[in-house]
Amino acid sequence: MNRLSGKTALVTGASAGIGEAVARRLAAEGVHLVLLARRRERLEALAAELGSTRGVRVSAYPVDVRDRGGIQIVAQHLESQGVEIDILVNNAGLARGLETIQEGDLDGWDEMIDTNVKGVLIMLRTFVPAMVKRNRGHVVHVGSIAGHQVYPKGNIYNATKFAVRAINEALALDLVGTKVRVTSIDPGLVETEFSEVRYYGDADRAERTYAGYTPLSPADVADTIAYVTNLPDHVNVLDLVVLPTDQRNVYVVHKEGV
Repeated sequence: MNRLSGKTALVTGASAGIGEAVARRLAAEGVHLVLLARRRERLEALAAELGSTRGVRVSAYPVDVRDRGGIQIVAQHLESQGVEIDILVNNAGLARGLETIQEGDLDGWDEMIDTNVKGVLIMLRTFVPAMVKRNRGHVVHVGSIAGHQVYPKGNIYNATKFAVRAINEALALDLVGTKVRVTSIDPGLVETEFSEVRYYGDADRAERTYAGYTPLSPADVADTIAYVTNLPDHVNVLDLVVLPTDQRNVYVVHKEGV
């Protein structure tokens, strides 16, 4: 049963990777879209494609989730257009570097914390009150297995994803007594631009991250998000860890020929 058709979803980080895959998957279910990302050209191209091929309404806003004022402008514009957000997918996030804390890059730390934690909070503070007022809606956080287990040199990225997990659980508690649902989808290894961003554009090093096994694809994560948001209103999946079969925890990955 399709319970998603006709709803409106806001997806952050929608210009690539998991965010783009989520936009495509939800559009296929008849969900209208509000897409946010920093890269204007890619975002607007995706919006135009999905709007013309899927028969859904798609709007694109090239804005950084760290930009509190910019997010507020988006919210005001949506309100003026009578757009109500039924599903908020907090997907925007990144990792920078892989060093020990004592050797870490402070600018990279700021970027991770401001995007992965404060950006999530800005989106929640901006869009959840309307969900509470309407007594319906679904917030989906794209977390990580890194929010369940710390790995060597993951430190600050791990900390941000542990924070997302805590925010997810805290939001669920704060919304008790409402019909607003809260979910964190926590993937293991997914082949996206993630590693290339982490390694500051070192494509060869990023490619080695995914060698010798079959990682998740962004579409796999998008399928999972479509599943949990399509469940009946009385069913709430609070936290769901999704791993490739070759990965059993953050440390254990079966690799062939590597």
